Amino acid sequence: MVGGVEPRQVLSMDEIDLSDLEFWARPWEEREGAFLTLRQERPLAHFAEPDPGDTPIPVPVGPGYRALVRHADVAHVSRHPEIFLSGPGAVSIPDMPQEMVEYFGGMISTDNPRHARLRRIVSAAFTPRRVKSIEDGIQLRADRILDRVCDSGECDFVTEVAAPLPLEVICDMMGIAPADQPAVFRCSNIILSMGDPEFVPPEQHPIEAFLNAGAELTALMHDLGAHRLEHPTDDVTSALINTNIDGEALTPAELSSFFILLVVAGNETTRNAISHGLWALTEHPDQRALWQADVEAVAPTAVEEIVRWASPVIWMRRTVGEDTELAGERLSAGDKVLLFYNSANRDESVFEEPFRFDVQRSPNPHVGFGAAGPHFCLGAHLARREITVMFRELFARLPDIEATGEPDRLRSNFINGIKHLPCRFTPAKAAAGR
Repeated sequence: MVGGVEPRQVLSMDEIDLSDLEFWARPWEEREGAFLTLRQERPLAHFAEPDPGDTPIPVPVGPGYRALVRHADVAHVSRHPEIFLSGPGAVSIPDMPQEMVEYFGGMISTDNPRHARLRRIVSAAFTPRRVKSIEDGIQLRADRILDRVCDSGECDFVTEVAAPLPLEVICDMMGIAPADQPAVFRCSNIILSMGDPEFVPPEQHPIEAFLNAGAELTALMHDLGAHRLEHPTDDVTSALINTNIDGEALTPAELSSFFILLVVAGNETTRNAISHGLWALTEHPDQRALWQADVEAVAPTAVEEIVRWASPVIWMRRTVGEDTELAGERLSAGDKVLLFYNSANRDESVFEEPFRFDVQRSPNPHVGFGAAGPHFCLGAHLARREITVMFRELFARLPDIEATGEPDRLRSNFINGIKHLPCRFTPAKAAAGR
């Protein structure tokens, strides 16, 4: 397929197991073929939950989940939060202890009225002036990141370009000191690692590693929040800790949970979209040429296509709150459903030639930021801006940059992550005065 990926349907319906990490280690075209089979043959397939094994905290093996793989079903569930609940846990298949759900899920693992309250307080902190300041900071950070690598002629695109941009923007936004940023990066990698041995040593249980990383980030934000309460500055932490809407403010625990959500969701997803973007443009030079020929005009559709193509967050969970029907099948209260955004973003009934990477695709109703509803990504605008600025600067300063090897992919069923991606380019000089 020109400019795309040809899905390979090598697994029969009964051989597909979305709970098996070995499935997620298969080549991308084989996984795409499996989801194509699911959409065609069993769009609400039931899967057993993965066995957590011997864990530091009790994690029961639940009754399993339904895999929602069609765009229409994902959209329907997202539009009906009164039936399909996030509170029991949006980011884990097993029913984790509630304190752990709060720890790592934060606002995305809450339902109304609490979700509306949290979103209202957070939104109030992002005034137009503050948003403008954040956007100006994206340009500055992108320039500085490229200054650091531009004269080398090659680098690890993920660790030296794609990852630093959202990490540094978020840390600047929250007022995290530069000395603490490596720890934030390390902890975010651990939390979303799914136990990948690059981030979690074999002798340590992944849940223990996640809890330790979460505790480290919580302590960092607790100390910063306490200081900003007495010594406010112009950063978002000060705004959040001092914002009071109709007598409501974030508690210290809610502030820490929001910070974890920011550094995990805002950092990891944007860096993976940028990383997938370079790989896609390297693999599809015709699409790269189209974008580079008119950078500003093509950027809006190109960025949306990168997010659709990458689908950085593979799924989110919902729990059925009352007996209902979906796509002609009965669901009972307590049933779990997983919204597979990656599959919805390849749905043949919605996207023309869904396996084609097309930087001018329009319309493009992808669900890479979640589907429409109260849990649509709060940081979508920021992510779009970061992706736009980074590729604009890459085209301007390192116009021949390309990947030189296969992506080293994260072994995860939750994040479509790229850990490393070697790249090369013609060396350039750093911009003067930066």
